[in-house]
Amino acid sequence: MTAVLELADVTVRRGKAVLLDEVTWVVDEGERWVLLGPNGAGKTTLLQIAAAQLHPTSGAVGLLGELLGTVDVFELRPRIGVASAAVADRIPRGEKVRDLVISAAHGVVGRWREQYEAPDEQRADDLLRELSVAHLAERTFGTLSEGERKRVQIARSLMTDPELLLLDEPGAGLDLGGREDLVSTLSVLAYDPDSPATILVSHHVEEIPPGFTHAMLLKEGRVVAAGTLAATLTEANLSATFDTPLSVSLVDGRWSARRRTRRQAGV
Repeated sequence: MTAVLELADVTVRRGKAVLLDEVTWVVDEGERWVLLGPNGAGKTTLLQIAAAQLHPTSGAVGLLGELLGTVDVFELRPRIGVASAAVADRIPRGEKVRDLVISAAHGVVGRWREQYEAPDEQRADDLLRELSVAHLAERTFGTLSEGERKRVQIARSLMTDPELLLLDEPGAGLDLGGREDLVSTLSVLAYDPDSPATILVSHHVEEIPPGFTHAMLLKEGRVVAAGTLAATLTEANLSATFDTPLSVSLVDGRWSARRRTRRQAGV
């Protein structure tokens, strides 16, 4: 396999705070990773490094065959698809959905005077259809539900046919129905062999779509465990990550976790 992301002893400091502490990690082509951990664990910082938006204080980062710090990041970023709250905050609420998706081809938010070729127009339409939001093409972003906005953002993040897809807490703010719709959408992408390597940030194992292959658990900037889902999402690892005794189960391809009762703990 070819690595799309390689971190070697990566540390990120801000003043006296250590946001990431000697993180070593490899993401290969075809893998679908979920990053789990409590607030402040370093998940978003790690995703910013993977998006070529942040350089580490120390350590080395290999990204899409290039060494971060020795390459123009503006050449790397179009090869990386990103859907996050930070991107969503920059989207004009009056922007039409179709224009929002197609403008990613030029790396801008919002359509201005750019000229797009017929293949770009077709790809935008295809992605909207694949993400089940084609009927929203002429709607404005500000009129969409939270779930619709998430799917439109994912369509946009795929516009440049990226080699790496980064999804920062796509389930945040969704109700149960919206979350399940999103999980189903991401599962379809995960099973598609033509989809890029994917990294999904979440707080909840319930948001892991079927088809995802690996997990990393972070706590206070350090890696608690990383590897295949089955080997990583153990009760011991998750309990240590979230500082609470957890019971973990896998049913029909979906994970769940809840606090262990006194009876389960043998008390």
